[in-house]
Amino acid sequence: MSPKDPSPTEETLSYETAREELIDVVRRLEAGGTTLEESLALWERGELLATTCQDWLNGARERLDAATARPEE
Repeated sequence: MSPKDPSPTEETLSYETAREELIDVVRRLEAGGTTLEESLALWERGELLATTCQDWLNGARERLDAATARPEE
């Protein structure tokens, strides 16, 4: 997916989808061969994807904490 292609909003991406796209963005940035404009667009997309992944992980942690919390006596 190129940085100019429309893509689902971050709210609709699953963790797995966001993670896979982030991996692709990192590979493309590491490979080089992109223009400065393309690199900046990839970087910005990567930042959004990383935030999406972190939000999913934070939500999972909160759910686990709530599920394993001991009821107060």
